[in-house]
Amino acid sequence: MKPTEATIGTPCWAELGTGDVPGSGAFYAGLFGWTVETDPREEAGGYTMCSVDGAPVAAMSPLYAPGQPVAWTVSFAVSDADSTAVRTADQGGTVILAPMDVFDIGRFSVLQDPAGAVFCVWQPQTFQGFGLWDEPGAVCWVELATRDVPSANAFYQTVFGWSISDDEYPHLSVDDRQFGGVQDLDKNRMPADVPPHWLLYFKTEDAAASAAKATELGAEVLKGPFELPGTGHFVVVRDPQGAVFALYQAEAKD
Repeated sequence: MKPTEATIGTPCWAELGTGDVPGSGAFYAGLFGWTVETDPREEAGGYTMCSVDGAPVAAMSPLYAPGQPVAWTVSFAVSDADSTAVRTADQGGTVILAPMDVFDIGRFSVLQDPAGAVFCVWQPQTFQGFGLWDEPGAVCWVELATRDVPSANAFYQTVFGWSISDDEYPHLSVDDRQFGGVQDLDKNRMPADVPPHWLLYFKTEDAAASAAKATELGAEVLKGPFELPGTGHFVVVRDPQGAVFALYQAEAKD
């Protein structure tokens, strides 16, 4: 899928905060074949764009705040970043970074849900976000991991207006576009020190080969490869700088 315009309420961008942008760039270029280019302007602060065949798929940036963890963050498209930030706070969330303009390309804010999971919102202007979605080397799914699924669902429905299925693994959608799910950390017996978070899935044509390549490049495979019948193959990886992400290989169609 090659989006030409961000769909309000859905994931529109992925950004890695890292203490070593060149090192992270080399890792993901080696894993996904990304072209990695750092904005030379001083005011861009080292912001680095990643693309596949000219289509933007993600970005990397230095760690800007003391204590900021090395992590992938998802941005959701909104029509009004300011009102979304207000709504987040009204629902018990936190505004980590108040809405601000990014040159003339959009308006951006960093937010946190009441359980502590961090996410961003993007009000697009000249930059819409993903040039690829659900294609090899691009994000294909986002997953909220939390310990109170009903409360999290209520929060995000109020903030974004999502439709959330009533399943053991709730699915997130806007209109007819399904883009993510919600994992219960306690039911999945995750250690108590694993905080609520958003996990990004990148599509691959061969999960096992990608896991082996990631290991060769210095990453650690945390889980998998494993198969979920009827869905596909999965791997959870920690990159050399410490950011966790997932790989997904779709199940072959007959």
